[in-house]
Amino acid sequence: MSRPVALCRADIIAMLAAQQGRPAELVPERIGSLDVAWLLHTIQERHGITLDVSDRDLARMGTVTGAVEVLRKALTNVGTH
Repeated sequence: MSRPVALCRADIIAMLAAQQGRPAELVPERIGSLDVAWLLHTIQERHGITLDVSDRDLARMGTVTGAVEVLRKALTNVGTH
């Protein structure tokens, strides 16, 4: 398994835009729990990895900014445990 490429804010917004069927500029900063679950599932499936995300981290993912921060950390930790 190769380590996935780090995701940036634009990547997360593009993923949410595609999932929501709207232009990237219309993706709101606040994201719902279903979007969070979808993001985690999609990233894990695309890269063949399992992300270790705590309940506290999940709570932080209620915004695009929080999702980017948590996912960067989680992707950095893949394979280090």
